[in-house]
Amino acid sequence: MGTFLDQRSSMNTDTTIAIAATTTPALFGDIGLQTQGVAGNGLGINGSLIVDLAGTIGLSIVAPATVTINVVRGGTIAQGTIIYTAVLPIQSNTSTIVSFNAQDLLAPAALLTQYTAFISSTGVAGVVLVTRIGPEAFWGVASQG
Repeated sequence: MGTFLDQRSSMNTDTTIAIAATTTPALFGDIGLQTQGVAGNGLGINGSLIVDLAGTIGLSIVAPATVTINVVRGGTIAQGTIIYTAVLPIQSNTSTIVSFNAQDLLAPAALLTQYTAFISSTGVAGVVLVTRIGPEAFWGVASQG
């Protein structure tokens, strides 16, 4: 049986936002989990740390586009470790909720480990095809297995 260590969430429940998703990854979730004092082999087994991460983001898509979601251990994509990537080709004019689940089985035991979620999109150059419309949420749970 696992032992609960910490749980945090980052939420934007405003469904009236209108933020363009561009080719530059934009932060939409940021949490810190306390994982200090965990022993184990770093593989999510035999008493080691397991971090479960999940999120959801509401999008409006006006033409075919590709949406990329990255979950990072750290504050930025450039300086952190990408632990999850979802590439979602969306072919229709629609509004949708995208949800995802990820695990960090190599999470360090630390006073506070930062996790961030980013979104970017591609499509026709110079034209906004994807808009973040909310809600947006990112949450995580740390436990010792």
